Amino acid sequence: MEPPLAQAGAGKGTPIWKSPGAWLQEKNLSRGFWIFFTAAFFFDFGFAIYVFLFNLYLLDLHFNERMMGLIGGAMTLGSVVGTLPAGLLGRKFGIRPLMIVCFIASTVLCALRVVIVWENAQLILAFLSGLAMCQWGVCFLPALARLTTEENRASAFSLIFSVSIGTATLGGIVCGYLQQWLKMAGFVLQPVEVKKIILLSACGIAAMGLAAVLRLKMPAPLQEEQTPQESQRKNWMPHPFLLRYLPAMALWAAVIAAFTPFANVYLSKNLHVPMSHIGLIFSLAQVVQFCVGLLTPVLFRRLGMIPGIVVTQVATAVSLGCLAATHNPQVAVGLYLGFSGLQWMSAPGLYNLLMSRVPDEERSTAASGALFCNAVVASGATAGAGILFVRFGYPHVLMGIAAMAFVVAMLFWLLVGSMDRGVPMQPKTKVGSLREIEVEG
Repeated sequence: MEPPLAQAGAGKGTPIWKSPGAWLQEKNLSRGFWIFFTAAFFFDFGFAIYVFLFNLYLLDLHFNERMMGLIGGAMTLGSVVGTLPAGLLGRKFGIRPLMIVCFIASTVLCALRVVIVWENAQLILAFLSGLAMCQWGVCFLPALARLTTEENRASAFSLIFSVSIGTATLGGIVCGYLQQWLKMAGFVLQPVEVKKIILLSACGIAAMGLAAVLRLKMPAPLQEEQTPQESQRKNWMPHPFLLRYLPAMALWAAVIAAFTPFANVYLSKNLHVPMSHIGLIFSLAQVVQFCVGLLTPVLFRRLGMIPGIVVTQVATAVSLGCLAATHNPQVAVGLYLGFSGLQWMSAPGLYNLLMSRVPDEERSTAASGALFCNAVVASGATAGAGILFVRFGYPHVLMGIAAMAFVVAMLFWLLVGSMDRGVPMQPKTKVGSLREIEVEG
């Protein structure tokens, strides 16, 4: 018999592609979710534009690749340093106050990065921006979990992940055509001035999400019955589920980070795809991710949560192996689009599983732990893969990454799937309901 969590959202309903309105009505997503969705939309939209354009802005200001790498590394370092403390702060003071700090600090610091352009200031501001923006990832997962139920959580994760991809696509279109629109309106500006306007506007768009956060009433943590073993566990000890989940999740993050940052280089250098086509390919990849993200609830409903995750991971490994073996540019582009969609499909399931398996009061620290492990392992995987690509070439290394992806999928099944054999994944009995409990101040 399939575990209850695997059946989350398993009731028959209207497919989203037939009637999106009916699908949304059936999911019965709360008002709090839609307020949070609005905040996430503005945050993702604004910073999708910002990330897409910022290095090009630095290039116009005569920063070289070395300096851009140092600035990006400073931001990553800030994110790694701030993730675990952010999780502890979220657990102590609540998610909503941390989100307010995140929106204010992130938008102000990113705006300062546009205005103050000397090198030392860029390094300092990038580090501080990493500290500020990592709070969003720490807050995002537990907030989304608390504002949904077991029945609609998988659909909520898929919806919000897919919309984040859609906003990235929209941001790319805006960046690409804004200069032409300004010319048509009679404004003739230098490229660096146009980019500066876009970047500051992007910070303003992200800041608009603060209005939604201020309106958000976050439900108080649900009180859950504890087993004798859990009641004896010290507060500083990690949840037993995390001891198995975090290594499997971090290894999967390493697989994705070993190829994704080099995908454009692979298409250009190894397959000789023109640069003009690479931008189109990446836009198509985002569209593919958007579509498959909306289909993930169907997959998890049919297969169950953990089997569905493992299937997407194995399919990702197969697509990478086929990509390594082909020399036809057209086939390679199709396989790359397939890889982009398949690796994205597992993300809602992985994070939904994490939020469903730990107690509500531990979700902030669990999220920060997952993001911290992923960032550390992924940074090492990216650096190592870059060295291997130079020494052995793309086909051999991609085949190795594909093999690693398959092994990680099997490890995920053994480490995480084994915990559910014979053990129901139904969340513990909860006191009160989502709509009856008091809200935090």
